[in-house]
Amino acid sequence: MTRENHGKQKTNQGTIYLMNKILNANSKGFDNQLSYYLGLRKKNSNMEASSVRKILNDIKKGNDSSIIKYEKKFNRLKNLRKKDLCFSSSEIQKNINLLNERTKKDINLAYNRILNFHKNQKIRTFSTTDKFKNRFSYRTVPIEKIGVYVPGGKASYPSSVLMNCIPAIVAGVPEIFMTVPSLNKKINPGILYAAKKCGVKKIYKLGGAQAIAAFAYGTETVQKVDKVVGPGNQYVSLAKKEVFGEVGIDMFAGPSEVTVIADKYSNPKWIAADLIAQAEHDELSQSILVTNNKELIYKVNKCLSFQIALLPKYKIIKSSLKNFGLAIFAKNMRDVANVVNKIAPEHLEICTKKPENYLKLINNAGSIFLGSFSPEAMGDYLAGPNHVLPTSGTARFSSGLSVLDFLKRQSVIKISKSGIERLGPSVINLANYENLHGHASSVRMRIKGKN
Repeated sequence: MTRENHGKQKTNQGTIYLMNKILNANSKGFDNQLSYYLGLRKKNSNMEASSVRKILNDIKKGNDSSIIKYEKKFNRLKNLRKKDLCFSSSEIQKNINLLNERTKKDINLAYNRILNFHKNQKIRTFSTTDKFKNRFSYRTVPIEKIGVYVPGGKASYPSSVLMNCIPAIVAGVPEIFMTVPSLNKKINPGILYAAKKCGVKKIYKLGGAQAIAAFAYGTETVQKVDKVVGPGNQYVSLAKKEVFGEVGIDMFAGPSEVTVIADKYSNPKWIAADLIAQAEHDELSQSILVTNNKELIYKVNKCLSFQIALLPKYKIIKSSLKNFGLAIFAKNMRDVANVVNKIAPEHLEICTKKPENYLKLINNAGSIFLGSFSPEAMGDYLAGPNHVLPTSGTARFSSGLSVLDFLKRQSVIKISKSGIERLGPSVINLANYENLHGHASSVRMRIKGKN
């Protein structure tokens, strides 16, 4: 079953055009094959990283002229002036007026569902006192200013506004700023409506690495923030990686991805539709099918070629599936779970007869969708949990965006006089052992009561 075919294949099921890389998890060399295909999307050229650093260093000087230069170059904006870098109240309202009522209603529904889910994420604070009357507490305070990046090219989503802003709202962040590229002076009115719904303080018309740089360093017009969140293309991701330390970032995210676990009871049409839904995000998106049923792979492959022909983003989907789509056969449940844990996907769908049986075997996934009626698309919009998730295997050690990402957790320590007298000698001994005599002296003075 281990095979790598490119182009059309002939099988007893007919002609297969897509998902033409089929691997066997039980074959020799499988781990190396899987690593190779998972790593294909991670290759960023040194030239791209170098270009991003040049933009960052230019904008770090704080001049709006640098932003204007790059907006003209990359976003095809002519006659751009300083006053055009930010949406005015009248512009926002004019665009919102173009939005149909049904879409407004659905954005409101999504807002309420996402808000209600995230309200449950606030961390428990506590205070405790020990037998020496020392008091220790753990508290949270919100980050003061955040910048939300919302894509404006191939991916222009009001849902991205909601998913990034609502956790910050629940955390109590007082100032939320947003930026969205205004390509050819066009803007998605749903994005502005969602931003207004979230109480965004100011919306900038910037995109790319220059927008991240402006948020990180601040300019004459753009407010410097404490943390930058939101999805973007590889230049945005590289810029976020470069400015980390100057500001916080949510994560270093790569292209979107889904892994679907399926068995002989799964509906191949539905599985194909879910793989396609992920592929239409971007040519670099990755859709992976993992199953213990060989016949299902061919059935799904056949459905893919029929379904994509009907969709507007046919070329994007075809490119994604052809270059990065993957089907993996594993002989039993444990082998399937082992494969998924190695992939550590952003989205995991478990579309089997008894999905809960797989759930207890899965450790690595950004978000998990249980059962055939739980397509990942529901999570993208209004299920409630956040759709900003770790990609490219980082679900092995990280989690999706949450309220915690906008809270600073602080411990508060109050030592009593009797507390330092009883515990201080141990601190002095340990400090001397570590050759930190200044530490020891700091405690010793208080025990002796010296001024």
